[in-house]
Amino acid sequence: MSGQSWKISRRTCLQGLGVSLALPLLDGMLHGAAPTGPRPRRLCCVYFPFGVAMPKDGTPNRQWGWFPQGEGADYELTNPLKPLEPLRKQLTVLGGLSHPNGRKMGGHDTGDTFLTGARLSGSNFANTISIDQYAAGHVGDQTRFPSLTLSSDGGVGEPTRSTTLSFTRSGRPVPALASPQQIFDRLFGKGDSSTKAQRRNLENSSSLLDLLLENSRSLKRRLGTRDRKKLDDYLASVRAVEKRVQQSQKWLNIPKPDIDPRSVNLDVDQKAPREYLRAMYDLMFLALQTDTTRMTTYMIGQVAGATTIANAFPACIGLKGNWHGLAHAAGKKGGAANLGRFDQFLAEQFGYFLGRLQSTREGDGTLLDHTIVLYGSSNSRTHQNRNYPLIVAGGNRLGLKHGHYRRFGADVPLSNLFVTMLDRLGIPVERFADSTGEMSELLA
Repeated sequence: MSGQSWKISRRTCLQGLGVSLALPLLDGMLHGAAPTGPRPRRLCCVYFPFGVAMPKDGTPNRQWGWFPQGEGADYELTNPLKPLEPLRKQLTVLGGLSHPNGRKMGGHDTGDTFLTGARLSGSNFANTISIDQYAAGHVGDQTRFPSLTLSSDGGVGEPTRSTTLSFTRSGRPVPALASPQQIFDRLFGKGDSSTKAQRRNLENSSSLLDLLLENSRSLKRRLGTRDRKKLDDYLASVRAVEKRVQQSQKWLNIPKPDIDPRSVNLDVDQKAPREYLRAMYDLMFLALQTDTTRMTTYMIGQVAGATTIANAFPACIGLKGNWHGLAHAAGKKGGAANLGRFDQFLAEQFGYFLGRLQSTREGDGTLLDHTIVLYGSSNSRTHQNRNYPLIVAGGNRLGLKHGHYRRFGADVPLSNLFVTMLDRLGIPVERFADSTGEMSELLA
């Protein structure tokens, strides 16, 4: 029997007592691959705004500073990151990194470039592609959804105040989802329309696109050079729509995974931050576990002060004032402890997510072993766009090694980390943004 091929449908589920429970991604679900075949490689990026507390070494409140004490393998996690101690061997804390293009930008402007490394200056707010969308462009056709873009605010926001981390190849923001119920319905809901109606709509869309592209050929011959360039840019957008239509047609006859909606708190909203953050992390976990997507991003809050919903989150642990205010007061008496306590709260929720990934077996390792997770901010102290607080976790089976606090000089751009991550994900890349090479320190 060992030489026979075998396959289990990804829609297979366990049923009993009126409840359906989706199976995790099993070896036999990998398109007929043998159990020793390659596992899916995944990426998850989580962003928080406003920076962190950074009291100086030797001061009484140093334990409330975000960055660890010491360096290398013998570092000591301070209070804000203590919840991550059980996962020490699965993560690396990074210091000193930033995007050189963002160092002179306004402190409220850098969230847009966290995953792109683009230069946004003057009247030119043209962004570039984010790392998740770059990766999705290479492997997104292997899953129902090429990527999953989430934020607490939802939508796209406005230039330099975006409420999404994800940007297309042309630098356009990808709208983020914010409602747990809406996200669950998108990922696992069956929908109200019949399959026949969906197929008819997709076929009609495909026919219209075919007609448009055919007519464009005769039009292009009559245009001047500048108009041809404009038409080419427009047609590139049309082809992107065409690709999405083809992707939808491909998955139309494949049922979505059967996930019990009671496994996620779908009734919660941003007014209950602890439960809301856990629901968002649960949804990302389920999306990755069921191989519904392999690329996820979550912007906990954007950096434009009082306009982000997450600004009110600190009240959930009894802190007075908003998140932005806590960040500004971090250098005052008692300020480091206040912001540090909220950073600790965020680390608890992040640790919950990593713990779920780590406790889920997959092949010769865990789900976390086959997922690279980036967590951090584009500010160190609030409004300072250097020395980003960053953690990279997971990917042990993808060639990353952990258990260190690693500091880098200002000559090392954050995009070097992106190149390293993309390479471990098996995504072809020579350069990303302003990268100068890989980070060999992170490789096993």
